[in-house]
Amino acid sequence: MGCERELGVKQFKGQALSWQVTSGVIELALHRGPCNELGSVALGELEHFTAALDDLEQDAHALIIYSELKSGFCAGADLRELYARSQTIERTQAVLGVRDFLERIHHVLNRIDAAPLTTIAAVHGVTFGGGFELALVCDLIIADKMARFCFPELRLGLIPGFGGIPRLKRDLGNAVVRDLLLTGRSFNATKAQQIGLVSQVVAEGEALRVARATAAQIGKFDRETAVAAKRFIKPIPHDELRHEIDVFCELFSRSAVQAALKKFVESTDAQPYLP
Repeated sequence: MGCERELGVKQFKGQALSWQVTSGVIELALHRGPCNELGSVALGELEHFTAALDDLEQDAHALIIYSELKSGFCAGADLRELYARSQTIERTQAVLGVRDFLERIHHVLNRIDAAPLTTIAAVHGVTFGGGFELALVCDLIIADKMARFCFPELRLGLIPGFGGIPRLKRDLGNAVVRDLLLTGRSFNATKAQQIGLVSQVVAEGEALRVARATAAQIGKFDRETAVAAKRFIKPIPHDELRHEIDVFCELFSRSAVQAALKKFVESTDAQPYLP
């Protein structure tokens, strides 16, 4: 990995993600196959990104998060890595490891959520689990018509653990949260726009282009006004986020969850996280 600054452009390229700043816009690209699963490598690089944000924000008014992979935006947590870790140590230690991972990723996502920038998720294809939660920290979600949103954690006996429940309640209310969380079904981009989750639905392959155009439009307005408005309308539900970690860890300790994870990692399906 490497980070450089030249001619007013800040750049980084890692194994799971890359970023650069041009014309006042930070673009954070996800590019770890098969579908940007969020494991230890991605978390470490996200922590590197948020550590750099204080500096990056000086030259920017907007942040765009998108995927370079055709498979989709992000399939969520790296469940294979999670299962492999849980098999090498006793269960109490495994739960402590999960808690540490969740606390670290919550810190990252809270930092992006609170950034004094207008943040845009440009999504396509699979936007599931932790990937859905990553999109939810952004101020705006622009989705191409093939995007699908889902919390598949129910199939494993878990709840979303990266802040999805409190942020959905903040943005949409309990009815939508219950639907996604208790049924495990997915929403397409049209449904997501109807319920207020997505601000724009665009043609296939156009999400990043439209996000860039939106970021350019945002740059025409006073940044301090946008920051003040964001603080007013987008509070971070810290207490509920901490409670979510507790509930996830309690569920993770159950034998049924370990059995479900084993079934997942042994699946021969190309994309076992799909409904």
